[in-house]
Amino acid sequence: MTNISTARAARVTIAGAMLALLGACASTPPSGLAPVTLARQVDLARFAGTWYVIANIPTMFEGGAHNATEHYVLDADGTMDTTFSFRADAFDGPLKTYRSRGYVLDADHAVWGQQYIWPIRADYRISYVADDYSTTIITREKRDYVWIMARTPTISDDVYRRLLGIVEREGYDPAKVQRVPQASAR
Repeated sequence: MTNISTARAARVTIAGAMLALLGACASTPPSGLAPVTLARQVDLARFAGTWYVIANIPTMFEGGAHNATEHYVLDADGTMDTTFSFRADAFDGPLKTYRSRGYVLDADHAVWGQQYIWPIRADYRISYVADDYSTTIITREKRDYVWIMARTPTISDDVYRRLLGIVEREGYDPAKVQRVPQASAR
């Protein structure tokens, strides 16, 4: 097998494992919890662009991530081409990149299905976006993973605590949320 086909097979295997891990089809809240709050009327054009992952409850693929970013491109068909990238285990670690497509599933544009491999779409919910689109919180109904993101690689401690409070009100354990190391100059 060539290096290219080996690399492609590895990416497909990793993406498949990621989908299995995320429980892509499950979108029911845990027993006793209300559905997560959703942002009102997300402007997809404003949401597009680069977001820095400030903190998260990481998936098994994100452990040790440094300089993690999500980059969204709004396509003409209304879907979001999504690229998640980070340096593994150090600021100069190997670059890891995962691509997916976001399919908007509601009229307010806050509930998406993130598709890594056809036909499975992982639960992705925009629970909060600042009025100026400077910060956002991405949640899942299962409360298993969460992402606090910003347009800049760092945010003030006050803003972080406020966002973490929102995460906690959504039913997440704030002790599980981990800061993602971000270099201020990229």
